[in-house]
Amino acid sequence: MKLRYFLPCLLIFAFLFLSAHNIRDFGSPTHSEMDTYFLRNAQEQTGANNVVSAVLFDYRGLDTLGEATVLFTAISGVLIISKTILEDDNVDVKNC
Repeated sequence: MKLRYFLPCLLIFAFLFLSAHNIRDFGSPTHSEMDTYFLRNAQEQTGANNVVSAVLFDYRGLDTLGEATVLFTAISGVLIISKTILEDDNVDVKNC
């Protein structure tokens, strides 16, 4: 019975240890061709003075819109469920 819990914990610990051991030092990321491309062309292609804003809103605009849609849907779902629970329990929301 104990082996049943010990083995998954050991595997998770080993994964976390190896991940932490193989992580790069802070401040020494890998350099790729895309980095140079964005730094050279972002202002000309997007008109943004900030490269981070250019990548976030222009190059990855649809991805950002998708993330915002997921967050909006999650918040809407939580609010609908919360309202349903409060109405079912006859809780006086005004006095909360």
